[in-house]
Amino acid sequence: MSANTYDAIVIGSGISGGWAAKELTEKGLKTIMLERGRNIEHIKDYVNANKAPWEFPHRGGRTQKMIEDYPVLKRDYPLNETNLDYWASDKDSPYTEVKRFDWFRGYHVGGRSLMWGRQSYRWGDTDFEANLKDGIGVDWPIRYKDIAPWYSYAEKFAGISGNRDGLAILPDGDFMPPMELNVVEKDVAKRLKEHYKEARDMIIGRTANITVPHNNRTNCQYRNKCWLGCPFGAYFSTQSATLPAAMATGNLTVRPWSIVTKILYDKDTKKAKGVEVLDAETNQTYEYFAKIVFVNASTINSAWILMNSATDVWDGGLGSSSGELGHNLMDHHLNVNAWGRVEGYEDKYYFGRRANGFYIPRFANLGNDKRDFIRGFGYQGGASREGWSRDIAELSIGGAFKDALTEPGSWSVGMGGFGETLPYHDNKVTIDKTKKDKWGLPVVAIDAELKDNELKMRIAMESEGKAMLEAAGIKDVQTSSKNPYLGRGIHEMGTARMGHDPKTSVLNKWNQVWDAKNVFVTDGSFMASAACQNPSLTYMAMTARAANYAVEALKKNEI
Repeated sequence: MSANTYDAIVIGSGISGGWAAKELTEKGLKTIMLERGRNIEHIKDYVNANKAPWEFPHRGGRTQKMIEDYPVLKRDYPLNETNLDYWASDKDSPYTEVKRFDWFRGYHVGGRSLMWGRQSYRWGDTDFEANLKDGIGVDWPIRYKDIAPWYSYAEKFAGISGNRDGLAILPDGDFMPPMELNVVEKDVAKRLKEHYKEARDMIIGRTANITVPHNNRTNCQYRNKCWLGCPFGAYFSTQSATLPAAMATGNLTVRPWSIVTKILYDKDTKKAKGVEVLDAETNQTYEYFAKIVFVNASTINSAWILMNSATDVWDGGLGSSSGELGHNLMDHHLNVNAWGRVEGYEDKYYFGRRANGFYIPRFANLGNDKRDFIRGFGYQGGASREGWSRDIAELSIGGAFKDALTEPGSWSVGMGGFGETLPYHDNKVTIDKTKKDKWGLPVVAIDAELKDNELKMRIAMESEGKAMLEAAGIKDVQTSSKNPYLGRGIHEMGTARMGHDPKTSVLNKWNQVWDAKNVFVTDGSFMASAACQNPSLTYMAMTARAANYAVEALKKNEI
């Protein structure tokens, strides 16, 4: 085996790329994982993980210089000084917005597995059957029974804490002991269940924070500093979980600063033979060769790589024969919120800073609930007490002011909706050859928007949020609905959807590219619909399933 030849290549090192590397190496394949950004070493490189708020020059905020340098990132919470170097540079890696799309990326080993929200939910048959039932997009080529064992496999390794709630819309999993709802959340949950006659539920979030020691990882310490990197390894990330497992096999090589520019396609064998890499530090070009290639660069970047590959065979790139490559871009739409004041409970508090909240699963368009839109939405939120940072109108200076700040303030509860976006063919990404990034590569152009179904859904998300809080006795309930743009959910999906037919989809039911059977795409690109649950657990399960299939097919000389 030459220095640049491996059994498998994995493009990307985030949630799905880390899983691909783990599965392939544990099955005996010599694998190289290519990451376009820098290396981040577990624990050693979490330089801000143990800092207190006052140790940051601007108390964790943002400066005018940061706002100038990050014109996209500044649109939402990711722009702050606590983990700025975890987010890709808007200047080095620009993109074209045909329509506004807030693209927040992480270019480093571990990708967004270091910054993700960790909410981890299974899909059920309602989700996998929705496209067929509604005549939208293409039918999923799998059903819940096909993926259920792989959900279990992923949950057991990643460590998902949660309660077995027995909800049809949200299948139970193999969970660690759950975190707890606090006293206010428990009472709100009880009132909602009574008011809506068991038709709505508020449960503790199912999160990839371990609650008992697991695989040399220490359980969650309730610090709620997850996105700074966890020195305890308490939440699932490439660094804490899949990368150590892959490295333990002795079969993994990790190459950071490696921008994959294209997949090398052999017209004679009709398979990929490797990839072309641009070294991000030296600008030198290299080629790596392998029997199978897993594409896990994240939904939009994976589409870019495929569109940039085999263009001498297909004008639209590798996987474009159906005309669907780059199309059907989805995300969850959010920024619809409801919140209010909670009376009483002044003698009640809670432990630590729980890195989790409550979840209200989808109820719209289920059973007898019919709306003027299709699909549905869920809510994530929490109840808490004001702390030392609150404003106390009656006091402004002196000892009494300081004493007052040591006492917890009043209770409040708030929540935000996560709505499903449908897979529209004209929500798409293309390559903009008129604009280049820092390395002289053409950038991606994003042309996607919310449409009538989502806009109607947002009205319901706002009104239902208000109604539920008021039904639970919350006072002075307020709502907001703003920024109806895609990207803000940071759940990009679609662009290389799976399906039954090579004429209407990019991938088959095993995540194989129809046009090159030794290329597998297992990041969010493969999604044929979005549901309203956070998607990362589905990426994990589908990656493990695809890797198992790929290795078995390789043994049988089928690929």
